[in-house]
Amino acid sequence: MPAKKTNKHRATTTKTPPAFSRDVRFDALAKSCTRFLVGHGRRNADELLALIPPGTEIDYYGIGGAVTELEQEVASLLGKQAALFFPTGTMAQQATLRVHADHRSSRSIAFHPACHMETNEERGYQRLHGLFGIPVGPREEPLSLASLGQVHEPIAALLLELPQRALGGTLPSWSDLVAQASWARDRGAAVHLDGARLWDVSPYYKAKHRKSMSDIAGLFDTVYVSFYKGLGGIAGCCVAGDADVIEELSVWRTRHGGRAFGLWPYAASSLAALRLRLPRMPAYYRRALAIADAAHDLSGVEVLPHPVQSTMMHLRFAVDLETLRERVVDIATSEKVMTFARPWASLGPKLQEFELHVGDATLQLSPEEIRDLFARLTGAPAGRRARRRTRT
Repeated sequence: MPAKKTNKHRATTTKTPPAFSRDVRFDALAKSCTRFLVGHGRRNADELLALIPPGTEIDYYGIGGAVTELEQEVASLLGKQAALFFPTGTMAQQATLRVHADHRSSRSIAFHPACHMETNEERGYQRLHGLFGIPVGPREEPLSLASLGQVHEPIAALLLELPQRALGGTLPSWSDLVAQASWARDRGAAVHLDGARLWDVSPYYKAKHRKSMSDIAGLFDTVYVSFYKGLGGIAGCCVAGDADVIEELSVWRTRHGGRAFGLWPYAASSLAALRLRLPRMPAYYRRALAIADAAHDLSGVEVLPHPVQSTMMHLRFAVDLETLRERVVDIATSEKVMTFARPWASLGPKLQEFELHVGDATLQLSPEEIRDLFARLTGAPAGRRARRRTRT
């Protein structure tokens, strides 16, 4: 009698879901909640489709209608000659760096070790475009001019990310940013901005350095911006730059299969989200500062970076994962407040890291309420020392 077959592969691949998947149990829990700690709250089809206004003009293969209107508005905001809409940032950035490499003798691109293209895109830049990645500097530190000085080979492009998401939204000073861009240009390389969350950093550079969005974009040859990260659109992004570069990118969008028959639902949602939430970024930033101020002295909680530099931060909670999940469920069940569905990273048996991105939903909770939620999640004492309150 033949031995009974077992599906070992299936048993081992269902234990840990991929990072981009959803937790079914916590998704169901979120549906029962009325308030949310992170971002703009739970994404659902009705609210996302409501972003598309009646009378929206459609495009045909990416030309005309809401797509062209969005591209023109983004180019104007960033002070660039033109912009091109893409359905995904993965497609957009790989194509952009390919164009920069084709204009130069090198196939190498330099970036921080936590660059999204290196960590989340299956190295498509290498497999699809023959580009060679050069991670620069330590993963746990921001990219610096000193680290760039250790690159001793020609590069086609330097990719900088603002803010550095893996470091909780850390930002370089204006002088550091100018120096890094100049380093690349002095070597004949293009400077590309991964600005997926660029909208979120505008309040910081305006407050600290009196720089506008177009001032920031002016340091770069090309700028990628997302419309669902931070802004809350359905999906999609744009790359802005010189008109001749954008024309080449249009060819690569077609080659990647990104010139769909109709892109207007994504573009119309993106345009509405941009107009709705870009003016709110200063309020999100002020609330992020207030949350960090309220929580930074809480036992068992670490805020990264501190002080906060954008509308996001990372939080490290000194608690084991199972206990924390039980507390998340208890708060959601008893108070209808959804805190965190899953950690950004589990750094040890009793250290969990979470990402808090401030949005419309976050504004519905006061900094003191959020401090109390953190205390309940970590089991920290409720008492706190007196401190200066941050205006929100």
